[in-house]
Amino acid sequence: MSFTLPDLPYAHDALASLGMSKETLEYHHDLHHKAYVDNGSKLVSGTEWEGKSLEDIVRGTYQGGAVAQNGIFNNASQHWNHMQFWEMMGPGENKKMPGELEKAITDSFGSVQKFKDDFSAAGAGQFGSGWCWLVKNADGSLAVTKTENGVNPLCFNQTALLGCDVWEHSYYIDFRNKRPAYLTNFLDKLVNWENVASRL
Repeated sequence: MSFTLPDLPYAHDALASLGMSKETLEYHHDLHHKAYVDNGSKLVSGTEWEGKSLEDIVRGTYQGGAVAQNGIFNNASQHWNHMQFWEMMGPGENKKMPGELEKAITDSFGSVQKFKDDFSAAGAGQFGSGWCWLVKNADGSLAVTKTENGVNPLCFNQTALLGCDVWEHSYYIDFRNKRPAYLTNFLDKLVNWENVASRL
């Protein structure tokens, strides 16, 4: 199978007033994400992974405990991560968290604010490139995690409810080196909580 770059679910300038500029999305989606798609397609061509689902490729090529992951995994996982990321954000004015999600988060973390604090701390504390996540474990419990580089919840049989890209290309144009400010803005202004709730 060859990977396909999905269109953004909104215009490139749709998030600008919320803290993610048109320039960031042009670089991040049109160049960075496209590179994962192009490189991943070349790497799986002619291999046992050709024709497999993206999720199967991510799970099947992940090497737990490895110092560095292989090229197929890196590109496939980053392709998957970014497809989720675009959907997890939105330009809508109504950023209210649906009741079911709010209850699940409050039950797990004590309050929505405590969840946001934990999520931001995970993202700010991820050394180098990576992601921070709100995940649902196999037993139904919720947790905040962080992963290096392109590693994602699929690798641990978790469901990704919310993920934030903390590679510098995701925030440097708009926030320079202020990753904590980017994370706060992401949670307060950019998250499409309806999408997050739909993943429960």
